[in-house]
Amino acid sequence: MPLARSLSVTSLSGLEEWDEEFDLEDAVLFEIAWEVANKVGGIYTVLQTKARLTAEEWGENYFLVGPYVESNVRTQVELIEPTNPALKRTIDKMNSSGCKVYFGRWLIEGSPYVILIDVAFTAWSLDSWKSELWDLCDIGVPWFDREANDAVLFGFLTAWLLGEFAAQSEQPSHIVAHFHEWLAGLGLVLCRHRQLSIATIFTTHATLLGRYLCAGNVDFYNKLAEFNVDKEAGDRQIYHRYCLERAAAHCAHVFTTVSQITAIEAEFLLKRKPDIVTPNGLNVKKFSAVHEFQNLHAQSKNRIQEFVRGHFYGHLDFNLDKCLFLFIAGRYEFSNKGADIFLEALARLNYLLRVNHSDVTVIAFFIMPARTNNFNVETLKGQAVRKQLWDTAQTVKERFGKKLYESLLVGQLPDVSKIMDKEDFTLMKRAIFATQRQCQPPVCTHNMLEDSNDPILTSVRRIGLFNSSADRVKIIFHPEFLSSTSPLLPMDYEEFVRGCHLGVFPSYYEPWGYTPAECTVMGIPSISTNLSGFGCFMEEHIADPSAYGIYILDRRYRGVDESCNQLTSFLFQFCKQSRRQRIIQRNRTERLSDLLDWKYLGRYYISARHMALAKAFPDTYTYELQEPTSTSGFRYPRPASVPPSPSLSRHSSPHHSEAEDNDEEERYDEDLEAEKDRVNIRQPYTLPFKNKSSAVHGANGNSDGNGEKD
Repeated sequence: MPLARSLSVTSLSGLEEWDEEFDLEDAVLFEIAWEVANKVGGIYTVLQTKARLTAEEWGENYFLVGPYVESNVRTQVELIEPTNPALKRTIDKMNSSGCKVYFGRWLIEGSPYVILIDVAFTAWSLDSWKSELWDLCDIGVPWFDREANDAVLFGFLTAWLLGEFAAQSEQPSHIVAHFHEWLAGLGLVLCRHRQLSIATIFTTHATLLGRYLCAGNVDFYNKLAEFNVDKEAGDRQIYHRYCLERAAAHCAHVFTTVSQITAIEAEFLLKRKPDIVTPNGLNVKKFSAVHEFQNLHAQSKNRIQEFVRGHFYGHLDFNLDKCLFLFIAGRYEFSNKGADIFLEALARLNYLLRVNHSDVTVIAFFIMPARTNNFNVETLKGQAVRKQLWDTAQTVKERFGKKLYESLLVGQLPDVSKIMDKEDFTLMKRAIFATQRQCQPPVCTHNMLEDSNDPILTSVRRIGLFNSSADRVKIIFHPEFLSSTSPLLPMDYEEFVRGCHLGVFPSYYEPWGYTPAECTVMGIPSISTNLSGFGCFMEEHIADPSAYGIYILDRRYRGVDESCNQLTSFLFQFCKQSRRQRIIQRNRTERLSDLLDWKYLGRYYISARHMALAKAFPDTYTYELQEPTSTSGFRYPRPASVPPSPSLSRHSSPHHSEAEDNDEEERYDEDLEAEKDRVNIRQPYTLPFKNKSSAVHGANGNSDGNGEKD
């Protein structure tokens, strides 16, 4: 279902260049979100990674606004006195009126200023503010919805903050307020209702109703135009939340979404077409390892292998050097995140590997936090047994080495039968006896609180993948976030991703998709879908995504069974790759990092802010838009060398000569191929700090693949 595309494009070359820049000297930017210094979702990553770029653009006039959470403030924020006189007067006035407002620096890259509001401290005003909300907007918030109650408090407090700041400013400031998601949206509605002189932007990262509908196994994208949105929201008891979100979308000067697929969704569910798409980026420098990322992969893979040795002790009858690590990670939304289709594809992959007598073993990790009460005893025992075996081997090795050394000192060749005495054999036999195991290796690393009703475990029982010796596919469900302090799998998420071979994210509902994006910048291939913002973005800019390790699963125009077969095919072809082919593919994947850098994607946020300023203050700012003549943008070409997929790069015969291998090596030149790719990406936009003029005229020009104007 096509959406008419004006400036709502994600083509980097479709975005205008600015011959002149906005004068931001008397402009102030407030970015408001519940996730400011408060990690509860993906928006936290957006704000954290974008902060440095935004701070460079706005300098001392950039402030993030969020809730005060004491446990987070202790570790993430340095509280200081406000440097802006108007803001200091604003905070003092609010604090003297019964609020608790804190000011400080967020201890992340860019060190942006943060204003943190203690929502709980003003809970006494909740009833009166809810009554005012009903009188103004006819939106009633039930008493039992704690999250919505917090949204009401946060909305009224942020509107109070912005209004007070505008009043305390000695000279009329051009204020831009950027609100993220429905939890912060009420502040925007109140600003417009009170007719504050503020340019407003509202970004929805995922529509509330869309997330609920997709979780209910509805044919969402084919029936978007048919939904009775009021009824659907009411049936799910989120009508008040939906009203807050929709009101914010309609009241904003500029409405944005994070992907084209979400723009289509918003037009039908929120009844407003987004003005611009603002894709989510990453601070690629954080992940950048130049040529070291292959070594980092090997190091992290070794650590995962150590965990696998312990987890499968007594049943380690497969070759770890021919073992592929796959993973899916994220919020535990079984259908929305595609865990259902992934499990079904793993069952089919297991059959294909067995009937083809493959010597490859696949271990699929499910990193999805769920309710547990402790670690699984059998899982902990596995790691203890592995450590005991290692200690035994080290003891025997030291004793063996000492006797060998003494034998060589006296000029005699050692007699192995005498060097290894009875005590050594006894130690080793005891160690081997400790590895005896009567049960299968566990599927879940923790004790689940609702084991019988857990969606993943229920599906595992249905497909019968219980980590048996006959299975070529093993499953490990780790129902908590990864941590380097864990006694089980002591690895941070970034380390774990680097050690895996493939990330699998066959999501049905994924407005953007940070998990495959993080895989890409770390040089790890991934599977995404054409219903995720990331997948659509990559399809638009890469001629042959699979050659670059970005597999795009069709979940929009195919049925579930067809999509599952396609996913199985992707996995099976990946299993057939040689080690060298996987290395080549990782090199190509890592080269796509610049596509996802805020250096490029940050310009969409810049454009949205300039658009809002021009709409709110037309006498001061001008922003002329022209329809792009092309929305294709630059596209990475197909790699010059042989694609890594065995079905494409090799002859149909399973056997081929060494000469063919040598010929293939000669046809692949990493540096030459990388240089050709660099030609197809534009240079990053250099951000201005200040400008001399007070108005700007945007010249919208398109460029070809080499970054030259048409």
